[in-house]
Amino acid sequence: PVANATITPGPLSHQVRAGDPVTLRCSVQVGSAPVTFTWLHNGQEVARGPLLELGDIGVGHSGTYQCVATNQLGQDGHRVFRAPSPELALEVTPWGHGDTAVAAGVGGSLLALVLLVGAIVGWQRCHR
Repeated sequence: PVANATITPGPLSHQVRAGDPVTLRCSVQVGSAPVTFTWLHNGQEVARGPLLELGDIGVGHSGTYQCVATNQLGQDGHRVFRAPSPELALEVTPWGHGDTAVAAGVGGSLLALVLLVGAIVGWQRCHR
């Protein structure tokens, strides 16, 4: 029977930016062929196969991912073994979300610099 299904890359919590490509791989440590893999996103089946390629991801891809490995015993396939992996929590952050504070800081610094130069020029003109 299949056992110890895992998703790579780990860890169990993964943060990525929108637009980044993401590929998850499911594998088992134990289990004889043929092994089938089913991918779940928030509990709903989204794909089959050992790889889940999300491509350019968006915020809608956030949530939990889990793969379920399955194989059968015997010619008739009456005994089905399932090995669910631990859930992987994927958090997709939109572009610019973390950059907003940096942009505001740079913009504020430039504004302060322009005001300082203006004050110095004005002070020099008044004292001539």
